[in-house]
Amino acid sequence: MSTFTPKLLTLLKDGYSKADFRADAIAGLTVAIVALPLAMALGIASGASPDKGLITAVVAGFLISLFGGSRVQIGGPTGAFVVVIYNVIAQHGYDGLVLATLMAGVILLAAGYGKLGQVIKFIPHPVVTGFTAGIAVIIASSQVKDFLGLKIDKVPADFIPKWEAYFGAMDSLSIATLLIGLVALMTIILLRRFAPKMPGYLIAVAMSSTVVTLFHLPVETIGSRFPDIPSGLPMPELPSWTLAKIQAVVPSAFTIAFLAGIEALLSAVVADGMTGYKHRSNQELVGQGIANVVSALFGGLPATGAIARTATNIKAGGKTPMAGIFHAAFLLIFILFATDVMAYVPMAALAAILFIVAWGMSEIDHFIHIFRLSPSDRNVMVLTFLLTVLVDLTVAIGVGVTIASLLFTKHMTQSVEIKAEGRRLTDLHENQFEEEAQRTQLPKGVEVFRITGPVFFGIVGDLVDTLKSMGQMPKVLILRLRMVPYLDATGATAISNIIKQCQAKGTKVILSGVQPQPEKILHNDHIEHDKGGVFYSPNYATSLKMGEDMVAKESD
Repeated sequence: MSTFTPKLLTLLKDGYSKADFRADAIAGLTVAIVALPLAMALGIASGASPDKGLITAVVAGFLISLFGGSRVQIGGPTGAFVVVIYNVIAQHGYDGLVLATLMAGVILLAAGYGKLGQVIKFIPHPVVTGFTAGIAVIIASSQVKDFLGLKIDKVPADFIPKWEAYFGAMDSLSIATLLIGLVALMTIILLRRFAPKMPGYLIAVAMSSTVVTLFHLPVETIGSRFPDIPSGLPMPELPSWTLAKIQAVVPSAFTIAFLAGIEALLSAVVADGMTGYKHRSNQELVGQGIANVVSALFGGLPATGAIARTATNIKAGGKTPMAGIFHAAFLLIFILFATDVMAYVPMAALAAILFIVAWGMSEIDHFIHIFRLSPSDRNVMVLTFLLTVLVDLTVAIGVGVTIASLLFTKHMTQSVEIKAEGRRLTDLHENQFEEEAQRTQLPKGVEVFRITGPVFFGIVGDLVDTLKSMGQMPKVLILRLRMVPYLDATGATAISNIIKQCQAKGTKVILSGVQPQPEKILHNDHIEHDKGGVFYSPNYATSLKMGEDMVAKESD
């Protein structure tokens, strides 16, 4: 079935030319040059080491391209995971992170094969923008120590204590470190402005490393902080686990899976917009799941689709998933033969890279745009942002989605109209008016209520209160449901209770113009035609005739 066929397999079956090979190889090399310093920086920022970031970029990047559902998706470690990884390592150790990553991979596999690839569109945009901006602030904050060269033994994990520690250690600021960081930062910014095709990250790292080495500047480097960086890939092995440890990391595993799924599918959507092709969302989740499971076996970090690297791949001419495989291969060559070079890279230069990453993640334009929209969207976004920065990412997502859902329910409730009628009988439905021959006066003993909008738990109270306002019960009650597209279980129960009240008073109920979904729910609730004083009618005109006949029959 094509839904669960990797995109690479489909494209190779269609033919793979030398021109495609050349384009993918060039694009893969270009992306590898961008990913090299970024993977190291993300590994360090996550509380791990640079080699962990590179291992993830190689292993997960290869598998996401091999098994994913997108033509041009590039996978690897991303900024979205930095906060989560850092917290998991702090709470459960690195082996706890590896176990959580493996479990997240299994969750993603289940989500993919469970066809949950379209669920991403139901995550409210203000929530995504809020926690993404919050993550950006946390990433930037985490790099202040390395950018300024502050002497702090242990930086607090929480946001406010972290900044208190920074201000308390300002007297230890290193001018040399700050200058190296500023040079790297300005190099990246200027290259992006005036030479966007140049590998700004790599050039900044190379320049700053050369300056620090030649002038023997007292600046902390990767080598001074991580003196024993291994070269090559480790042998895969299962992480150590116990039942208690699995239970402890379950929340982290779901958070990792959630973030991986969101970012991968968002990246794939962006890629579709740039290329005009369409990704397979469920297969993309499957590919992400496989990549995270195997990354964990190699002791790597969580991985997902990387929007910036994917865009770079497209702009560099990548045609198929082979570009992502080439990107992983070039990174592997670096790990095998140039690991010693990493030792000369200044920590301040990597901090500068992460400042740029954080700025890109902040999506400040989207943040300002949503801030100017409705108060409810603004409040959800700001609340999610503040909870992400000050409390916890998992809490922020949970609260943000919950509040957004409740506000949506409130807005939907306000959009539903329930009113008595009978003087204006024309009703627009499917671009056709009901017949002109309808009477403009209700028959005696017949009352009509029209409901417009979905009948769900949020409006049940209004429905019951409105119907109770009739006072004396009529002989026939017509409920016009033509404009009700959706009925949930609570709404069906409310209608059932209204029917029971009518039955107790001897009032017959006609359900007029019921649409397929509400009709199915009502039948499932055993509300059948011509049973217990309930009747179904295809349209309002027929309902009026039925009601008049019922009243006349009772009067005989």
